[in-house]
Amino acid sequence: MPLISAGFNRRYVENSNMMACYNELLQLHHGEIRAQIKLRACNAVFTALEQSQEAIEISSEDQIIQYVNPAYECIMGYQRGELLKENTEVPKSEKNKPDLLDNISSCIHRGKEWQGVYYAKKKNGDSVQQNVKMTPVVGQGGKVRHCVSVNRPLNDHNKTEKPCERVQAESQTDIQQFSKHKDRRKGSLDVRSTTSRGSDAGSSQRRHSSMARIHSMTIEAPITKVINIINAAQESSPMPVAEALDRVLEILRTTELYSPQLGTNEEDPHTNDLVGGLMTDGLRRLSGNEYIFASKQLHHIPSHLTTPLSLNDIPPCIAQTMENEDSWDFDIFSLESATMKRPLLFLGLKIFSRFGVCEFLNCPEATLRSWLQILEANYHSSNSYHNSSHAADVLHATAYFLCKERVKQSLDPIDEVAALIAAAVHDVDHPGRTNSFLCNAGSDLAILYNDTAVLESHHAALAFQITTRDDKCNIFKNMERNEYRTLRQAVIDMVLATEMTKHFEHVNKFVNSINKPLAALEENEGSGDEDSVKNILTAPENRMLVKRMLIKCADISNPCRPLELCVEWAGRISEEYFAQTDEEKQQGLPVVMPVFDRNTCSIPKSQISFIDYFITDMFDAWDAFADLPNLMQHLDNNFKYWKGLDEQKLRSLRPPE
Repeated sequence: MPLISAGFNRRYVENSNMMACYNELLQLHHGEIRAQIKLRACNAVFTALEQSQEAIEISSEDQIIQYVNPAYECIMGYQRGELLKENTEVPKSEKNKPDLLDNISSCIHRGKEWQGVYYAKKKNGDSVQQNVKMTPVVGQGGKVRHCVSVNRPLNDHNKTEKPCERVQAESQTDIQQFSKHKDRRKGSLDVRSTTSRGSDAGSSQRRHSSMARIHSMTIEAPITKVINIINAAQESSPMPVAEALDRVLEILRTTELYSPQLGTNEEDPHTNDLVGGLMTDGLRRLSGNEYIFASKQLHHIPSHLTTPLSLNDIPPCIAQTMENEDSWDFDIFSLESATMKRPLLFLGLKIFSRFGVCEFLNCPEATLRSWLQILEANYHSSNSYHNSSHAADVLHATAYFLCKERVKQSLDPIDEVAALIAAAVHDVDHPGRTNSFLCNAGSDLAILYNDTAVLESHHAALAFQITTRDDKCNIFKNMERNEYRTLRQAVIDMVLATEMTKHFEHVNKFVNSINKPLAALEENEGSGDEDSVKNILTAPENRMLVKRMLIKCADISNPCRPLELCVEWAGRISEEYFAQTDEEKQQGLPVVMPVFDRNTCSIPKSQISFIDYFITDMFDAWDAFADLPNLMQHLDNNFKYWKGLDEQKLRSLRPPE
């Protein structure tokens, strides 16, 4: 008897077989031992239920109440233990439709969870609308023996409805819509931060007083409206939800909502250096030996360059090279060679003619020709990457994207012209050094633009300077004033969008404002209602996002080009970074990207990091919008190429012969 009462209720004959002993132990564990452990935990489980802020009700298969916690009793107006009298059925409200009750009953009996809005009946007979989650519990014999309901009131009918509660109700649909279309990236809710805060009455008071202050504001920015909605939602939320929303509010009050918080990864110095070099403005402590970037005079048209009079005068060998310029696989390097490093002039004439830019601007072709020539003269042919071939390449990609149906639906003719001009001018007078370098060196440009978007500001400003200073190349001369201002603003905005410090802001805004709403329409209505799609595509702020995304993708589309072009561009940008590192060491400046040392750098690793960090997500989003399967195939092929070289421990552009 002492053995039986201690739990030894099975007789086991001694056995030398190891597996037989092991199986016996397993049976003991899955039988009596596990059941006893569960029974011992019951007190702790019910203590947790008693303390829960959520209203919890447990009923039998016959809907007889077995247990309710204090939160449930409080919300429903019952005294302690009043509902636990023998055979008390779950109170039902007449406001629920019969088919809803049948649906819930059917779900529970089939062992499926049900969640939705349900009217519960309070003690005084009033009905309270609740967000309810009902979970069936399978018992002996594999049948549903109990049902656990977790209830949260949508509003409190005992209180006078407040404006903030109306806002909450109005925003409910928005919240549900948002939750349907979660980003492909995993969420980043920090559970520890939401549960580690105090939950005393003092914090609740502070929340209510801060909400009152926010509601007293008369001028509301969109972010203020969002904060108001969240504050309103907190009023009727259980404490854990309210604390989580506090954490949300903390994040919303930061200034950089769309930029990820970049942590360092010691194992991937290539990504660290790329992020540091491309996404900061070089605000680092200067060394004693400061390098002042030489101020330059504007370039004028070299007299020895021969210029075609019109499209018809383009030499046959150059015209032949441009025959397939409307194809994504167009070889810009063949054009560079055929034009003796003047591809922007010839490709610009061809593309601007195809899009009717002269007709739109009401300018003669000779003016456009002069403009393209002086623009190209202000690109540095000594740069291995940021030269006029890169500008021509970006112009080509921009023209290609502008022909995509979704893009055409979104943009007006003035947007198309602005995009082509922005592409042509976006890197004019680029010194072949990054913003970080210029800031660290204390260059004239960095001082002029206060270390903020230095190069991009310079490109945009210089483009308009060289255009408007001489009537012979002023393509804007005959434009109506308001139209010119609109065009100018669009060009400036697009050029500034090529700055990498706001890369994630632009991509995330595009995804959240355009891709997700379009996906929601397609999900809800098949192909999506045409008017609704048009409203999304042509909203002024969305057109701006499309233009920014378009030029950003065109600017760094190298990894999506055919392999040979991709490899050539990778070699050129690497050489430019190598030259910068050499100069930083020579001048005693901080080395912005230490991995780009020509003696030790692995080009495949740098390309893999660039694709992983900057390219993949952006082109996934752009492909979802514009439908670019050929680009995505090239990207996949190129990534595999760089991975293959890296796996062979090669640091070069190409495998050995």
